[in-house]
Amino acid sequence: MSANAFSAPGRFYKGNLHTHSTRSDGLLDPEEVCKRYRERGYDFLCLSDHFLPAYDYPVVDTSAYRTNSFTTIPGAECHALATEGGEHWHILAVGLPLDFEPNRQDETGSKLAQRCLDAGAFVVIPHPEWYALTLGDAQSIPGAHAVEVYNHTSQVRQARGGGAYYLDALLTAGRHINATAADDAHWFYEGDRNRDAFGGWVMVKSERNEPEELVEALKAGHYYSTQGPSIENIVVADGTVAIECSEAIQIMVVGRGSKNEAISGGGITSARLPLKKFEGSWCRVMVMSEDGKLAWSNPFYC
Repeated sequence: MSANAFSAPGRFYKGNLHTHSTRSDGLLDPEEVCKRYRERGYDFLCLSDHFLPAYDYPVVDTSAYRTNSFTTIPGAECHALATEGGEHWHILAVGLPLDFEPNRQDETGSKLAQRCLDAGAFVVIPHPEWYALTLGDAQSIPGAHAVEVYNHTSQVRQARGGGAYYLDALLTAGRHINATAADDAHWFYEGDRNRDAFGGWVMVKSERNEPEELVEALKAGHYYSTQGPSIENIVVADGTVAIECSEAIQIMVVGRGSKNEAISGGGITSARLPLKKFEGSWCRVMVMSEDGKLAWSNPFYC
């Protein structure tokens, strides 16, 4: 990341990169899904239905549901054989063309991910904890831009929503890769206030709330991820990182192994932490609010 996410021109837009509709295995139609996110104050949405033959390989055209203040990005959750655990790959591709070609015969996850990248997509490794991805799996798709550090549906349904451990292992192995948080909503809890929705999102810094510009900002790392807390600013200078945020009980910098710096308290909104112990490696910022919710910066390199 570096502090580029905060020094870049533009403003932050709230969006969800991963959710489903009746075009695959979700329970609400695309128009209703877009409506619900728009009414909850989101600025944009990527509807990422499962790109599978059972659903006629959908890259859903949601352009009709855009307004002056809400936009949509075409995308899909793509699948191919096979992870090291023998599972079908899940590859989140944000910004796919509507005419993206169906899987080719015997197409591997590696080849499919590269085809998504070649098509201009922002490619994410989703819910790694949910299906126990290995480092070898990630090494087979070296162009992926980000890892989901939080997948809300995986958390509320199986308590396997994490991904920070996977991100950190990749960073420690030398990979430069960012983080995202997302819902992966399927609308399974219609009678329970959509419990699998509105739990994790990205805040993307862009000059305009337009699909192409948002995708380019994502690729540039001009965003942070959150369950609720806001990160207002990060400035790296003179061997320190200065952080401004919404009210928190802890502001942390974490890095390789157990390396960390942190301050704790009630209602804290800023911190200046030393970076000496992270020299020659990577670190990233996390903010924790009183209710235990987290915000994650992308990594930066010291």
